[in-house]
Amino acid sequence: MNKLSRIDWSSVVYCLIIVSAGLANIYSAAYTLDNTAAAWSVLEKQLISLGLGITAILLIQFLDTKFFERYASLIYLFSIGSLLGLWVFGTEVSGARSWYEMGSFSLQPSEFAKVALALALAKHLGGLNTKIERRKDYFIAFVLMGIPAVLTLLQPDAGTALVLLGFFLVLHAEGLPQLFFNILLSLFILFVLTLFLGAAWVYMLLVLGLAVYLIIQLRKKRKRVVWPALFTLMVFGAFTYSVSYIFEEVFEQRHRDRFNIILGKEVDARGIGYNINQSQIAIGSGKFLGKGYLEGTQTKGGFVPEQQTDYIFSTVGEEWGFLGAVTLLGVFVLLLLRIVRVAYKQKTTFARVFCLGFACTLFIHVAVNMGMVMGLVPTIGIPLPLMSYGGSSLLAFSVFLGIYLRIEYQRIEA
Repeated sequence: MNKLSRIDWSSVVYCLIIVSAGLANIYSAAYTLDNTAAAWSVLEKQLISLGLGITAILLIQFLDTKFFERYASLIYLFSIGSLLGLWVFGTEVSGARSWYEMGSFSLQPSEFAKVALALALAKHLGGLNTKIERRKDYFIAFVLMGIPAVLTLLQPDAGTALVLLGFFLVLHAEGLPQLFFNILLSLFILFVLTLFLGAAWVYMLLVLGLAVYLIIQLRKKRKRVVWPALFTLMVFGAFTYSVSYIFEEVFEQRHRDRFNIILGKEVDARGIGYNINQSQIAIGSGKFLGKGYLEGTQTKGGFVPEQQTDYIFSTVGEEWGFLGAVTLLGVFVLLLLRIVRVAYKQKTTFARVFCLGFACTLFIHVAVNMGMVMGLVPTIGIPLPLMSYGGSSLLAFSVFLGIYLRIEYQRIEA
């Protein structure tokens, strides 16, 4: 078989479409008639990052996948060390100590922590040669996820922490008991309901729900469910009354404000809700076909802050319209489906888990970023993968893609 035919060209083409759209929209977001030089400067920096990313992808193709499996633990430890080093050598940007400054360039190690975690989980689960079954196995997996998540949360960088904890989906796909997923989903629902209704009302709903459940079970003469149900009520009740503390003491004011705006408890179109409000205006004004490339009035007027980074999708909505936005989303969906399909063709657990980790990272980034830009979820600073302006994000996803392509190449070669 010809070597070039072994490359997963479908994924490459999807990524090229997304990157090209990103470059076009980054230029548009920074472009103004009286200052085209600024737009070229931003585009030039992104092109340099893209060049480094392509170089990384090509270099990775010369490495055997056994290299990544063998050194996954060292890569993970190095990543943890780079996160810890931020407390001493890091630079604070926008209130978060998440960056290393290197001359005119800066590096965000938390972006590469996602790749390191995917490798570490792949090696850990690959060593089991089976689905997750023992408590020790998923406890170690939770620790691997928890350490970088906590370190990024302390920077503070809630967005990256969410992505790292999102690897829970990979564990779920690899056999983590359904109970864990149900508990996590229940806690999330309780958290949102408590913020919206208050702890007392939510606790009353829990008691009512438990009473109905026990009546049904006792009528079926299932007495063994009584104590587990009461224990569940006690745990969920304690969590419900702790939500206020978590919200007030753990979350920062900016996060509290954004949650309150999403829940409709506050209206602040000019303050903390300004970004979301302007983003929604930009997307809505594009209608079906958009205003045309470089013709977005919200974009050209600079009404949407950080538009070339976290809010790049609002440029797509305004200038490309609903049709362009849906087309872009469709390309992301096709890429995700392709990666998942390739993952389940792999012959080793290591290869499968890494590919699923790549898909999981992409999914969370796309879902949260687009939801954030449309005002469906709070703003937590997650870039749109391969599109948003930012060298660290683009380079990290390039490394992800490079390892993924090498894994699939070697599967076909074998």
